[in-house]
Amino acid sequence: MTPRRHRIEAREAIWRGHFRADRITLRHETFAGHESAPLVLEVFDLGEAACVLPWDPASDRVLLIEQFRGAVAGITETPWLLETIAGDLGPGETPEGVARREAVEEAGLTIDRMIPAGAILPCPGAVATRVHAFIAPCDLSGAAGIHGLTEEGEDILVHVLSLEEALTMVDDGRIQASHATIPLLWLARHRERLLREAGGVAI
Repeated sequence: MTPRRHRIEAREAIWRGHFRADRITLRHETFAGHESAPLVLEVFDLGEAACVLPWDPASDRVLLIEQFRGAVAGITETPWLLETIAGDLGPGETPEGVARREAVEEAGLTIDRMIPAGAILPCPGAVATRVHAFIAPCDLSGAAGIHGLTEEGEDILVHVLSLEEALTMVDDGRIQASHATIPLLWLARHRERLLREAGGVAI
């Protein structure tokens, strides 16, 4: 993957609300080495975000949250989705800080150590956002309940399930959100290494 040149020639605001949408005109260097014709794109700008998958290495269980997602009503079997804890970065915030804050708000969980698990571009053809993913080794023995901020309309139910069960739900389509499937698959790939490095316990 060789870096190539691109430039944004114009940007027009077409929506400003909780999120933003812009119409941009850009050109880029083609694989053949030429400059492309102008491309006009409508881009939904969500900014930066962070997600975290709490994992209890002693029991090999993970914590996921369930909440209503009206934007996908009508295109999925159900708009109640299983996801990782996640939130948008505000001014001056770091991905790690957002993950810790959201863990308290959405699951009543205080997390300390976080392991970077890559970054996710959920829909790069139309959405300008990057989600920083983390795995958080922690004790999930007391995790449960309904959480979320009332002022943000959040109604969040905590689920603690085995990693194997969660992976089965990815396989059969019960878990579809990319910021859940990708951290789960990352953990499945790196689980044994994390346990070896920690002498059997990854906390």
